[in-house]
Amino acid sequence: MDLGPWEIAIIAVVILVLFGSAKLPQAARSLGRSMRIFKSETKGLIGDDDEKQNTSQDARSEAARLRAEAARLEAQAGPQELKAPADDAVKEGVPVRQTEHGK
Repeated sequence: MDLGPWEIAIIAVVILVLFGSAKLPQAARSLGRSMRIFKSETKGLIGDDDEKQNTSQDARSEAARLRAEAARLEAQAGPQELKAPADDAVKEGVPVRQTEHGK
């Protein structure tokens, strides 16, 4: 949409009629403040997106590190140490407490 000089002049006259010459400077200041707030919020949103990407990348690398550590510990522990604690309870005859879901 290309605005020519006549369109700009008509828009200026309409704005002058709507706001009047007394309120026009105040309206311009309000518009300027609004634009500054809008720009700063837009920059903040862009910064948030960058921060989220960095956080998710850090989480992925931490998860990979933990998986590697778990695999290393499993290899060192052997099959005897990997059994579940419930297996010991069953072998020793420890009674299992029933819940409403287990009835």
